[in-house]
Amino acid sequence: MMKEKLLEIKEEALKKISETNGLDKLNEIRVAYLGKKGELTQVLKGMKDVKPEDRPMVGQYVNDTRKAIEEKLEEVKTKLEEEVLNQKLKAEVIDVTLPAKKNNVGHRHPNTIALEEVERIFVGMGYEVVEGPEVEYDYYNFEALNIPENHPAKDEQDTFYVNDKILLRTQTSSVQVHEMEKGKLPIRMISPGRVFRADEVDATHSPSFHQIEGLVIDKNVTFADLKGTLAQFAKELFGEDTKVKFRPHHFPFTEPSAEVDVSCFKCHGKGCRMCKGSGWIEILGCGMVHPHVLEMSGIDPEEYTGFAFGVGLERIALLKYEIDDMRLMYENDTRFLKQF
Repeated sequence: MMKEKLLEIKEEALKKISETNGLDKLNEIRVAYLGKKGELTQVLKGMKDVKPEDRPMVGQYVNDTRKAIEEKLEEVKTKLEEEVLNQKLKAEVIDVTLPAKKNNVGHRHPNTIALEEVERIFVGMGYEVVEGPEVEYDYYNFEALNIPENHPAKDEQDTFYVNDKILLRTQTSSVQVHEMEKGKLPIRMISPGRVFRADEVDATHSPSFHQIEGLVIDKNVTFADLKGTLAQFAKELFGEDTKVKFRPHHFPFTEPSAEVDVSCFKCHGKGCRMCKGSGWIEILGCGMVHPHVLEMSGIDPEEYTGFAFGVGLERIALLKYEIDDMRLMYENDTRFLKQF
């Protein structure tokens, strides 16, 4: 009776295995016949009713049945796995003759290219690159630079206030004040960074832009040192035949102050669209550090003198790459950026 039952289980299992067409169904058959609650397990539970002398023979039948089912399961599993693989290979075929996909690598922004060039020039002159906070105290942004409360220069640099004492910096000169307060002299530094002013967006203005400001403080520093430094800077940035012109100006934190023009590198001073026919292009403001600014930062103006200058990074990039609209710099259009 037990032998007939096992034979019936074996034939039924082998038939189902042969007819199955999926790996999931195959696993269901394995559980149904060989699992803890499967057909063979149920037969083994009935061994207690078999005569002791017949148990070895029945046990052999059970093992043979299990082995036959397991071998058939393995055979069909291998076959089904091969079919799945073949279907994948057909569906996911790779044409090795096609060109590979290019990595979409990022590109340096024209501002970054211009900044690295300016930094290279000044580091080559022995300057240190120093950065500072974009959210700044009113004292460092205005008062320590000789721009007290109600000074008209505050109107020109209308900015974004966090509260009455904290603002988004309008110039990176605040970094220079932090350095002067440290009292480590002499100082030769440039401070590049983002600044903020409440300007309307147009072709030449933005509420967020970048400045590079320089500061030198030492004994016996004169306006001649300032002129020589900026002349050398202009030659390295715009070409060896570039000339500089200083025009008197007023900045609260320098005295005397000047605005600097460079000879047009496009027409070499003859007059063109780039320089609006004048032969000169304005690039930066500068001057000798005001004695009061030195005093406020704890430096003796009788012993030390210095000069400072500030240039807009976008101004340099726009001129160098002949871009006529500053808004292009912030639109993140890769067609534009890849040109540099």
